[in-house]
Amino acid sequence: MSVHFKYIFWPICIYLAYCGLLFLLQRQIMFPRGMIPQPAPSAPKIPGLEKIWLDTEFGKIESWLLPPLSGRGPGPAPLVIFGHGNGELIDFWPDELKQFGRLGIAVLLVEYPGYGRSAGSPSQLSITATFIAAYDVMSSRKDIDSSRIVLFGRSLGGGAVCALAAKRPSAALILMSSFTSARSFAKRYLAPAFLVRDPFDNLSVVKDYKGPILIMHGKRDTVIPFSHGKELHQAAGQGKLIAYEAGHNDCPPDWKVFWQDVESFLRDNQIL
Repeated sequence: MSVHFKYIFWPICIYLAYCGLLFLLQRQIMFPRGMIPQPAPSAPKIPGLEKIWLDTEFGKIESWLLPPLSGRGPGPAPLVIFGHGNGELIDFWPDELKQFGRLGIAVLLVEYPGYGRSAGSPSQLSITATFIAAYDVMSSRKDIDSSRIVLFGRSLGGGAVCALAAKRPSAALILMSSFTSARSFAKRYLAPAFLVRDPFDNLSVVKDYKGPILIMHGKRDTVIPFSHGKELHQAAGQGKLIAYEAGHNDCPPDWKVFWQDVESFLRDNQIL
């Protein structure tokens, strides 16, 4: 082996070994469920909360239905199906999302496989199957208006609801601090994009989506840069972009303003 060849051979071997290790460990990076504090053994005591266990081929997945508040009017209620971030659990969100109930909207918090008290392992395939199962259960209920189902995802949850939007009809899509595609982050790790096992190609879904889309993103987001929100907005046929003076985990910076923005979007599109 010549000296010059050695200079090329060993760096290539090291890089290939690095890519192989990254391929094997990427789901632990993308789905850091082991770093999330263990949840309580059961759901909190929230008035009206209905625990729904979804039957999937990889086991039972937990979801929580938060009902609309009484006095919302007759007839079935609109529904928001919510997907949380990769370092979160459904346990984190009932208090933040209770305003939907005040607007007369039910909320379904869907857990990811392998997170919290749920069976299975997280992947794009298992998460998509879970959200489809959740949608199918809820759309068949008489107390839910299947023509007014809104899909709302934060961060990784944007990938979950976009994957669902590609499979089932919905009245609107809300993406908060989400990304164009998981493959876009491969360059951060100096790896080729084709190694990404769970691409969550949100941009393709948004391009094909026929309904209204609300995109909310922090201008100072260093986890998922604001450029992702702008690109999603440019691709959307009926898109609205709201930029906040915030990063990733402090978005929205003002929940009162956030709820005004969400309510305005829902009313403008006849969901309320």
